[in-house]
Amino acid sequence: MINLKYVISLVLLTVFSSATAQIVVEAGSVESLLAAIDKANRQNADSASSRLFVFIPNGVYDLGERTLTPILGHQIALVGESMEGVIIRNAPSVENEGISKTAVFLNRGHHTYVQDLTLQNALDFYHSGAAGRAVCWQDKGNYTIFKRVRMLSYQDTYYSHSEECYHYFEDSEVHGTVDFLCGAGDVYFNHCLIVTEKRNLDGSGENVIVAPRTSDTKYGYVFNHCTVRNDVSPFYFARAWHTHPRCVWLNTTLETPEKLLSSRFDPHGLRTVDTEFFEYNTMDADGRVITPESNVVPFVVGDELRRAETVLPAHMAAQYAVEKVFPAWRPDKKARLLEEQSARIKKQCLNGQ
Repeated sequence: MINLKYVISLVLLTVFSSATAQIVVEAGSVESLLAAIDKANRQNADSASSRLFVFIPNGVYDLGERTLTPILGHQIALVGESMEGVIIRNAPSVENEGISKTAVFLNRGHHTYVQDLTLQNALDFYHSGAAGRAVCWQDKGNYTIFKRVRMLSYQDTYYSHSEECYHYFEDSEVHGTVDFLCGAGDVYFNHCLIVTEKRNLDGSGENVIVAPRTSDTKYGYVFNHCTVRNDVSPFYFARAWHTHPRCVWLNTTLETPEKLLSSRFDPHGLRTVDTEFFEYNTMDADGRVITPESNVVPFVVGDELRRAETVLPAHMAAQYAVEKVFPAWRPDKKARLLEEQSARIKKQCLNGQ
């Protein structure tokens, strides 16, 4: 049962001069966090709702084995005090392993905004057997923006579930081992840090960063000016999941380029060879371009074979700029505005106003 003092302390809505509403979570209190999210879901159930900010102070919010905490309302902003200081985590049992079972959060809302916090799925990956699908964020909503969000897991860390969806990451950090960015839709990673962990405890095995199953959107998973950090297990940029997967890496910095496997994209797809996988202007840590002039990959599934060029020419790379991918939505501009609003709310919350 939720303690009433938490409810009283967090659901008092404050309306600032900018007419922005907020809910303040009690630092480190899981009960308060869950009550705040429940309040926000009910208050912003209408798709025409105004932006509602949930401010989360520094602290560890341990959900235990709880999974799929729902975000159902629209225009909800989850804003932490700091990316390193706010940690929301769960640890599902290995018996509950599964891409659609384990997520810390299940988002069904539209225009959700997440800033300055860490999501961690602490399922015991290295003792989970053949699979350890442990999702931090499963998205069945649309138009989600992540700003300075860190996601810590191993397999299927981030899952864009809806076939026609548009999501955006900026200045964020995602960790994983295999297929840890996966799903459908157009998902744009702008100036993000991608960290590959050990595939197995002894460092053996190979990692795959992206497993797209895009079909009903035009661009798929796009990475622009991102950095890949890898110290142990070698990795591929991506492999095909099914349908018509799309994935593009632009202006990527590889801290350890020798860890990128020779074909760069995994030639063995899961259920399709109908891929659009590309890279352009990949660099090492010193800024030297290491993209070959040509890289033809023989994608194979069973008896099906398709040879595809994966190096993108400059004139085609320009078509993947954020303003080209999202000409009407422009999440980069929205992120700047929401960050400014969040800064004012943080200041008022931390000053006790």
